[in-house]
Formats: sequence, C-alpha cells, structure tokens
Amino acid sequence: MKITKSTVVLLVFVLILSILVANVADLINVDTHVLDDTLSNKNVRTEWSRPKFYSIGTSFDHLIWFLQISDIHISIFQDPFRIVELKEFCNVTVDNIKPSVVLASGDLTDAKAKDEIGSKQILEEWEHYKRILDDTEVTKKTLWLDVRGNHDNFNVVSLESKNNYYSNYSIQGKKHPRSYMYTINTGSELYTFIAIDACLKPGPRRPFNFVGVLDEQEIKSIHGLVNKSQENNADFIIWFGHYPTSCILSQANIGVRNLIGRHKESMVYLCGHYHMLGGAVPNMYTLQQIGFLELELADWKDNRMYRLAAIDHGQFSFIDVKHEEWPVVLITNPKHALYMMPRKENLMSIVKSTHIRVLAFSTVSIKDVQVQLDDVAWFECKHVKGPLYTSIWNTTKYRDGIHTIRVRVVDIDGREKILFQPFALDGSRLSFRILPRIILMSSASSIFQFLFGTVLAFLVVPLCLLRFLHILCERKQMHRPRFRTKFFHSWFRKLWVLSTVDRLFFPVVLYALYLTVGPWAIGEVIDDHTGIIFAWGTFVGNSYLPGAFTYAYGCFQLFSFHLPLMLILAHRVDKRLQTISKPDNKSLSKVCLLWQHTPIILLTLMQANMAYFFWLAYGTLATVLCPLRTWSIFLAMMLWHQINAMPESCLRYALNQNFRGLRYINYLSCLEYFTYY
Repeated sequence: MKITKSTVVLLVFVLILSILVANVADLINVDTHVLDDTLSNKNVRTEWSRPKFYSIGTSFDHLIWFLQISDIHISIFQDPFRIVELKEFCNVTVDNIKPSVVLASGDLTDAKAKDEIGSKQILEEWEHYKRILDDTEVTKKTLWLDVRGNHDNFNVVSLESKNNYYSNYSIQGKKHPRSYMYTINTGSELYTFIAIDACLKPGPRRPFNFVGVLDEQEIKSIHGLVNKSQENNADFIIWFGHYPTSCILSQANIGVRNLIGRHKESMVYLCGHYHMLGGAVPNMYTLQQIGFLELELADWKDNRMYRLAAIDHGQFSFIDVKHEEWPVVLITNPKHALYMMPRKENLMSIVKSTHIRVLAFSTVSIKDVQVQLDDVAWFECKHVKGPLYTSIWNTTKYRDGIHTIRVRVVDIDGREKILFQPFALDGSRLSFRILPRIILMSSASSIFQFLFGTVLAFLVVPLCLLRFLHILCERKQMHRPRFRTKFFHSWFRKLWVLSTVDRLFFPVVLYALYLTVGPWAIGEVIDDHTGIIFAWGTFVGNSYLPGAFTYAYGCFQLFSFHLPLMLILAHRVDKRLQTISKPDNKSLSKVCLLWQHTPIILLTLMQANMAYFFWLAYGTLATVLCPLRTWSIFLAMMLWHQINAMPESCLRYALNQNFRGLRYINYLSCLEYFTYY
C-alpha cells in the first residue's frame, strides 16, 4: 500500500497529540478510587484502625471550625462596598460563626491606580484595612492570620522598604514579615496553621508580578516551621497562602507540593489569587497527587465569598458561602465523597460512626435541623452544643456505592437552607472536574512557556518552511504543493510570496525570535530602581526574578500584533506583485488608497494603545526603551513602507524559475501559474 506524504504528516500529528494528551493525563491523574473490597482487606482495615479517632458520635471534642477570606482588594478608587461589607463580615459573620481562626489569604489591598493600570502601595488602603480590624475588635474574637498577596507586594523593593505597609498595618506583619506558623489547642488536639508567603523579592509593579517564588532561604524557613510543629506534636497542619501551588516557582530541589504533602499531618492547602479566572472556573478544587486537597477560594473583591471549614474527628470538610446568606450549614459526617483524602483521613471512623453531624449557624437562633438520607423521610437532629447538631444513624445500610444526604436548617426568622451532599462508605469517590484539575495541578509557568513557544513556532516555522520549499522549487527538486480549497490556496500563495522577499522575511522572523532572547524593556520596574525585562526573567539591581507571566504577555504580543502584521504584509505584497504585473492599471482612487491602508493603521493604533498602557504601568523610560511595544510600532511602519516603496527587482525571487528573465509585463503568466496550482 502506498503511503502518501499527507498520511505521514497526519500520523506524526496524531502521535504528537497523543503524547501531549498522555502527559496531561499523567499530570492530573490521582488515585481517585479505592476498591470496593477495601473493607474486607485486612491490611487496610488494620491501618485504618490505628488512628486516634475511630468512632464518631455526639462528642463536641475533636472538633474545630474556622473561616477563610481571600482577595479582599480594599481600594480607595473602586467599589467602596468592599470596605463596608468587610466590616459587616468582621462584626456579623465572625460574631455568629465564632471561628477559632480566620485566614486572610492575601491581596488585602488593591494597590492599583485610578486608571487600574498603574500600581503601587497606597497608604490609605492599608489604613482602611487596619481601621476595620481595630474598630470591629476582631482580634479579640478570633485569631486573625493574614498573609501577603501579589497586590500587597506591588512596587515593594524589600521587606524593610518604607512602602511595605504590610509590616505595620496588618495583624501579623510586624511579628511575621513572611511565612509563619501558629499552633492552637482546641479540645484535645493541636492544630497548626502555616502561612506560605511566596511574594517576589523584590516586588515589581504589575503586570509582571503574577507568579510567586520560594527561594532556598524561604524553603528552609518553612522546613523549620514544620519541624517545630512536629516537635509540638501537632495533630493536624492546615496550610494557606495567596498563590495556588501551580503559581509558585521553587528555586530549591523540593517543590511546594512535596513540601506540603509529604507530612502525614498536612490536610489541606487553602489559597486564592485566581479569582475563579473571572468566574469562568468556579469551585476550583482538586486532590493533589501527593494526597492533600488544594482549594482555591473565590474572591471577596467582586463575589463576596468566604469559606467555612472544619476538622471533625480527623475529617476535613468545607463549604464556600456568599456573604449575607444565612443560615450557613456544613455537614461534617458523613463527609462529602468528592473531598475524601484516602492518604490523610481514616474512612473507618465514618464507617464506624454512630451519628450524623451538622454544623449550623445563623444570626438568630436555629429553629429546626432535619436530615434525609437518600429518599427516606426527613428526621430530626438534636442540638448538642454550640453549632453542633447530631442524629443517630445505621451505617450498615449505606455501605455500598454513592448515597446522598440532605440537611434542612430553618432559623426563627423563617430563613431556610437545604444542603445536598453525596457520600460513600466503601471508598467510592467522585472525580473533580477536568479544568480545575489542570489549572491547579499543572504549572502556570510551564503553560505560559508552552503557549509562547507554540505561537512563536506557528509564526516562524511556516515562513521558514515556505522559503525552503521555494528554494527546492527553484532547483526543480519538487513541485509547488497544491490546495483545492480557494481560501487556503490564496493565503498559501500570499505567505509564499512574503517568505521570498528578503526585506520582509528577515525582519518578521528575526523580530519574533528576538522576543525569546533580547530585552523587552528597560525602565523603572520598581520606583527609583531600573530593571531589564526579558521573556525568561527580570533583573532588578542585583536580584533576578524568573520569567513566568512574561511568557503569557509575550504570547499575547505575538498573537495580537505579530500574527496580524504578518498576514497584512503577506496580503499587501501579493497585491503589489499583481499590480506590477499589470502596468496598464489605472491609479487607485483616494477611497481605495484609504481602504488599502486601513488594516495597518488599525493595527498600529492598537499597538500604540498597548504602548500607552505600558507607559501607565512602568513610566516613560520603559516605554521609550521598549522593543516589545513601542519599537514594534516603528517596525510595522517601516515594513509597510518597504512594501509600497521597494524596487520591483526585490520581488523577482517570488517568481518561479521558469519565468526568470522575462519582462514584468509577463508576470501575469506567473500569477496564473500560482492560481492554477
């Protein structure tokens, strides 16, 4: 059987795609299923019998609950209700839920200028933050643990800098400038909360301050915190920070996920930062391969969300709540089947449990708590103490497969909340959605690099390949490829012509390649501190910040400017070639001339607008010395001028060898040759 070239290309493409899919699948794969015969496995049963908590009943001991709030973004320019409602959160929500701890996981302030492009630390915003906490006396009600986010680090050259307001206006900043730990004793257990501060050091202005970094010194510091926790015989470790693990680079041999998950006491990592990707990816949760849950919390900034979490007899449970929604309900036993952690939790304690356990909160007294298992009738829960309500149950009826529990809570004001939750007692588990898994289990930096490299290859490789094929055609070693579809053939011809004109081909290709190695801009990355920005990193003084979001920025530049520029140039040079071949053509009207220049004018204006945004972000020097934005405008204008002013002889290489030496009046026959093929 004869194998055509197109078949070989297709097979290679399928092979590459298969390898890519396999790598992604391996990256996000976790041990999501425990065999149904787990309970009959003696070794597993023995292992599950060892932990301290074996049976869950009505005891108020072995229980802790706490809150998390993230991405508050207090701003003096945008949405004053963020401040008003944060005060309500501290006064009303904290007062009624009475958490042992509140975790404020970064981006406490907005730190953006009124135009929302410039960025710097704004004292008034920090004063608002501190005033709210002081006026509400929230630190007398609970342990408030705050940590920095990237917005809290905009334009901060060092921890000792005078504009590092976190150190003076946060609760923990004075005592703990970076990562820190608190251990609290609740009931008969010790719970350790470890804050991870992965902010860049120094902290540049936006947008190149999106990904966090843990250097060797910070990794060593966090190791010391864990060792201290283990010396204190902590029963559980709850990790929190601003950046998701996919957004943290590590300059040490150990990655942040291994740092968190390799300790058996580590239960969960709580973070923010992604803002649900603008609401496109809600419920961004996953179980990391090493065994712990990673849970991104929707922002307070626009969505007014907070998280209620609890550890009840060794089982971690949580629910994300909209501000001002009451009652608030959390089922702690049986635990949600999706969030089971086989390596961290003892399923046997749920199997052997005697009571369903529910935490219910409201601004007024709870009137009624009812439970329904599968489709049986509702039955009452009894109040034990505080927010805890329990009801006796027989687990033997629910040992196989996935079941459902519904809880209905009604307060004395008549407000009702019904919570639905799947559970399983045989190890059966549900699967997390694919998009949150990819986002949280991959590396943001690797994704940005891949996108940048892919777009770069898409722009450079076809042009180089077409130029090489033209050389082969000139040497009569092959015939021009043929396309039956008119649209594809038309653009194939245009790009082919572009690849043969030296004055266009080399600037277009070399500029794209330059962005991978050359400096993008030189200017004040931080006030009074000049830096040099490359795709692969930024130098500020004696400090080096590895590139990450820079690749995403470069990808946008290639896709939004370089690609349309290449297509505009290809179309115009093809039209120029046709014009040359028709010397009897009448001159174009003014309307036609304007229409002819419209695409390049629009592209130039768009790029000038992007250069203006860059000026707002980094100032005049960075805008002037900016090959990425400003100089690209002049490149486009120069290439457009070249197309319209270059001598006709510059286009001769675009013609087939069969037509070389003919007068330009015969160029039409060459164009007919292109059209025929």
